[in-house]
Amino acid sequence: MSHPSAEKSGGPAEAATGPFGLPVDAALAADAARRLATVEEMLTECVRGDDALLTEASRHLVEAGGKRFRPMLVLLASHFGDPDAPGVVPAAVVVELTHLGTLYHDDVMDEAPVRRGQESANYRWTNTVAILTGDYLFARASDLLADLGPEAVRVQARAFGRLVRGQMQETVGPRSDDDPLKHYLQVVADKTASLIAVSGHFGALLSGASPHVVHTITSACEKIGVAFQLSDDILDIASETEESGKTPGTDLREGVRTLPMYHVLGGIGSGPDDARLRELLVQDLSEDDALHAEALALLRAHPAMDRARADLRRWAEDARTELLTLPDIPARDAFTGLCDYVVSRTG
Repeated sequence: MSHPSAEKSGGPAEAATGPFGLPVDAALAADAARRLATVEEMLTECVRGDDALLTEASRHLVEAGGKRFRPMLVLLASHFGDPDAPGVVPAAVVVELTHLGTLYHDDVMDEAPVRRGQESANYRWTNTVAILTGDYLFARASDLLADLGPEAVRVQARAFGRLVRGQMQETVGPRSDDDPLKHYLQVVADKTASLIAVSGHFGALLSGASPHVVHTITSACEKIGVAFQLSDDILDIASETEESGKTPGTDLREGVRTLPMYHVLGGIGSGPDDARLRELLVQDLSEDDALHAEALALLRAHPAMDRARADLRRWAEDARTELLTLPDIPARDAFTGLCDYVVSRTG
């Protein structure tokens, strides 16, 4: 007998604003909100300790908020089994603690002064405090994970290895014999998409979903993770606002190459503006506002942006194709709605 969450009623479902602001089944939206509140409570409890500084530093990013994207994916995926299974909420906390831990380390490596609208931990305290705080969050995640069984531990360990590998590959850059675009996409898959894939994996696995469902959701969530990063790449160039969470053109100013830039450098376009843009993209634009503005304007108008949007649509559509093989329940609608959203947010 299937769990009630895996069935659709005979009549039309009442809609509500649910995860990520998307229209979803009202019962699913209510359940997600209820259990996400439990996740929030557990997160706060997990970062409370005996050491005052460690507690304050750990709470710094937890209390700064965030979309809780990864925990929500865990909760949604659990509806393909028993969403009330005891491991589901702890797993959602595990992925968020892991994500937050990486943010502390990222800010140290990037020398970032601000995170989520607040002074970053490394600027508020020191790099050492920020690194140790990230390590502490990883430890707290491992403590919770130990109760979820050896398979969950293995899934997390392998994903953590990918996170580190992705960061390392991004730091050292492609080798002379690497395809730069392929290298970049591998970094995105490892550094960003791997933990998003784990989120779907945990929700399905710990709710007791079938092996086919576990595999499908894991694969689709990885593709959604890549798509979200690609959409952020596009927004960083195309947006006039800080919708991507940072000032538009930040990647360009900091010399961080992203998908549209790789398409330009790969040879798309042959006019004089294209040659000028390629010339600008290999320069240091961090201190020259005029050159940065010129490069940003040329990049926004370049056909590489359309190519990047086509790549984004392909990743989202591949995820949707996989998701449509799953049982037809409200949670599936939420996942496919996410595929639509990640494309629509770039215009």
